[in-house]
Amino acid sequence: MKKIAVLTSGGDAPGMNAAIRAVVRTGLDKGLTVMGIQRGFSGLINGEIFQMERRSVSDIIQRGGTILRTARSDEFRTEAGQKKAATILNTFGIDGLVVIGGDGSFHGAQALSKYGIKTIGIPGTIDNDLAYTDFTIGFDTSVNTVLDAINKLRDTSTSHERVSVIEVMGRNCGDIALYSGLAGGAESVIIPEKGYNSNELCKMILEGKLRGKMHNLIIVAEGVGGANEIAQKIEEVTGIGARATVLGHIQRGGSPTANDRILASRLGYRAVELLIEGKSSTVVGVRGGKVIDMDINEALAMEAKFDEELYLIGEALSY
Repeated sequence: MKKIAVLTSGGDAPGMNAAIRAVVRTGLDKGLTVMGIQRGFSGLINGEIFQMERRSVSDIIQRGGTILRTARSDEFRTEAGQKKAATILNTFGIDGLVVIGGDGSFHGAQALSKYGIKTIGIPGTIDNDLAYTDFTIGFDTSVNTVLDAINKLRDTSTSHERVSVIEVMGRNCGDIALYSGLAGGAESVIIPEKGYNSNELCKMILEGKLRGKMHNLIIVAEGVGGANEIAQKIEEVTGIGARATVLGHIQRGGSPTANDRILASRLGYRAVELLIEGKSSTVVGVRGGKVIDMDINEALAMEAKFDEELYLIGEALSY
């Protein structure tokens, strides 16, 4: 292993830059040449590859987004596109590739490994929807961004004695809603894993009003969606004013938390170690506080996890 490369793919996540920094500086520390690939697999196919030095990753650990940029690539989804990408890597003499992203990015790394490219995947996605790892890079920052919004919306919700319905990201995984809802003291968390009953929701709000409750916060995961429709239904049934707020891509931005910076640094370091050890088609993650690695096929095949205990705690504390 003499030359490695790193790219970011899919949706951006706070902490990706910290992971890039860790890969680059670990590689250089171990005597490797490190190349950066711009715009993910799209940039790889187009040969957007440049050499990185220690200065290339200076002053980026605190920055959100990704300095390497990211882009979708329909061409890379094809067999011809994947062969071209592998040819480009071989042309540049790149022995190993670190891919930072979510499940779609991991599928890309998986495809390249079939053409003899040594690949290691680092989980970078706010959704926290990769079952093999407890947490993904960017998730903690996203939860804290949502929590900040909850705190602000609570002020106006209390002032107007209304219901605030807040829609958060996460695709079909409810973790952002679950964690931010618990931390923010939400009255109800609506997630794809559990679903909801609109009549029960309205009943809860009315019962709270009888107890003297002045406002309600409802967190809705985008996998359920329909925050505006839920707010409209609540107002129609209960007669209490309800407003919907869709937080959108604000959840992907901002300076990463300490937890995300540390996680990214640990995983980036281990990814380079694995390449030096000759590993391929492998992903890194964290479980029980310890860094782990796993075959990429096994990791992608794992069923989605759901923290039932955390959900029950949230329900018990919401009334």
